[in-house]
Amino acid sequence: MTSYEPSDEAGAGPVYDAVVLAGGGARRLGGADKPGVRVGGRALLDRVLAACADARTTVVVADARPTARPVRWAREEPPGGGPVAALGAGLRHTTAEQVVVLSADLPFLEAATVRRLLTALRTSDADGALLTDAEDRDQPLVAAYRTAALHRELAALAAAEPADRRDASAAPTPAGLVGLPLRRLTAGLHLTRVSDPVAAFDCDTWDDIATARARIREHGHVLDEWISAAKDELGIDLDVDTGVLLDLARDAAHGVARPAAPLTTFLVGYAAAQAGGGPEAVAEAARKAAALALRWEQEAAADAKPDTDAG
Repeated sequence: MTSYEPSDEAGAGPVYDAVVLAGGGARRLGGADKPGVRVGGRALLDRVLAACADARTTVVVADARPTARPVRWAREEPPGGGPVAALGAGLRHTTAEQVVVLSADLPFLEAATVRRLLTALRTSDADGALLTDAEDRDQPLVAAYRTAALHRELAALAAAEPADRRDASAAPTPAGLVGLPLRRLTAGLHLTRVSDPVAAFDCDTWDDIATARARIREHGHVLDEWISAAKDELGIDLDVDTGVLLDLARDAAHGVARPAAPLTTFLVGYAAAQAGGGPEAVAEAARKAAALALRWEQEAAADAKPDTDAG
């Protein structure tokens, strides 16, 4: 296998589909509904779906449930047939030449990581690009693959099983794929690696869940996490410069009065919506409000100066 170190480039990537495996038994969580467990107020599955939101088609292999964005649902037969069988079931609904394969328990996965995986795949001759975790272990369920390579290996695995293990009644999932570990699939692929221990962190135990919940409340993460959760909850798909809004809130609080900060940011949002929405409308409304707050502060400062010409 070759190695690939991620860069900060965030250019537009190729068209791709996504398959998210969300139907496992979560035995180490006592059988809890792991995709529905909330971290930072958002279900783990919704957090993963946000990271691959620009996929042309997103297939979730699990029983259908409410999600923050529309997806296509699939299920391996029989249910609980393992990750290889689930991947085979999801892959039948994809058409793009490249597919991102994800588990549904990745609290820190971001769109930038998905783009890096796709870039690593696109710029190499590999069959797939996968993440490695903090202990340098391969994570084949945080990866981008060439769809044709996956079809090739899945067909080979299905055909390699003894005839007495094949059961046509189990269609559409070939019986030869049921219960197989992922390493049987990846063993036949030429893979490259992308190192990203944070994005590769998955939640297998309640201790992992507690660690994830604690991390997003750290000073360096909590604001971004809160904004992402609020946008999901409100159905808002808008990227804005949060630094501009924070500066505005600070200026309003300092130059006018503390309650002016939340009220002003609300008015900025309302004005931006009236102007048609979008990052540019938010930035323009914030610029005007910040200039107004600055004028208030300057007036207050001027009024506080002693009259040096008096007497």
